[in-house]
Amino acid sequence: MHNTRIVTASVAAFIAASISTHVLAQSYPTKPIRLIAPYPPGGGVDATARIVGQALSDALGQQVVIDNRGGASGRIGTEIAAKTPPDGYTLLLGSVAPNAIIPGAYAKLAYDSVKDFAPISLVAVTDYVLTVHPSLPVKSVKDLIGLARARPGQIAFASTGNLGGPHLAGELFSQLAKVKMVHVPYKGGGAATTSILGGETPLIFGTGPTVVPHAKAGRLRLVATTGPRRSKTLPELPTVGETLPGHEVTQWYGILAPAGTPPEILSKLNSEIVKALGNPKVVQQLARLGADAVTTTPEQFAAHIKAEISKWGKVVKTSGIPLE
Repeated sequence: MHNTRIVTASVAAFIAASISTHVLAQSYPTKPIRLIAPYPPGGGVDATARIVGQALSDALGQQVVIDNRGGASGRIGTEIAAKTPPDGYTLLLGSVAPNAIIPGAYAKLAYDSVKDFAPISLVAVTDYVLTVHPSLPVKSVKDLIGLARARPGQIAFASTGNLGGPHLAGELFSQLAKVKMVHVPYKGGGAATTSILGGETPLIFGTGPTVVPHAKAGRLRLVATTGPRRSKTLPELPTVGETLPGHEVTQWYGILAPAGTPPEILSKLNSEIVKALGNPKVVQQLARLGADAVTTTPEQFAAHIKAEISKWGKVVKTSGIPLE
């Protein structure tokens, strides 16, 4: 009889908890949601966060507040997100550097990109554009490979900082082409763009919105894009991979929650993100950033992150990039 009462009480508690979680998911959100963008205002991460945040706010009927927590190539904001309560009211706009490249490079971090987060969905993907100063005699990927082989250690490429996407795009190019190029890191996209416009550093794997206007004005030359297929916005350019198989580098953005967030809330967020990113207005806004709107299941996004960590960890190890 005593055991029966214990079992009955346990079942009742389980049912009550299940109902409570279900009700929570139905009513969620009941207050503003914080979306951490782990970079300063003004860059691609910030711009994407604001577009996606507004779209999600419209879909949920609740304000989504962008919280810029820049520093250490995205590590500071990502660590903050990992340590917040898993209640669905703090989310992270993850991206390739803090969620894949850096975890693949460092054995010890203040956060675990896989264990500390619950992936919800990718939201946007963009290619980099291999771009050169007109003074560099390069009009194709084949030209660059030939020039770099003829001038080992003399061709420099700019990046927006150590271990960022543009840096790793250059390192992967060097490894696959079996050439030696010199990496010159700058503090952000503005300084890197200034360097290539002045010819100080003649090559960069830049973002479309940054380099395309200068190319149209004749100040830079576009050579190729770095995605798995030709860009929708620059279809006339070949991909690097067409000449150099295996070279595929994309900047991706996705929404994650702290690990332990109720699955019902994760499911609701995924559903609303998929709807929001299907809005033609949102698609056009992202396109102006040179990005494609993309959505996935949580499982697909989790698999993508793991694959990227493995890929970039190998590139960093092979390159011998000095770590802090």
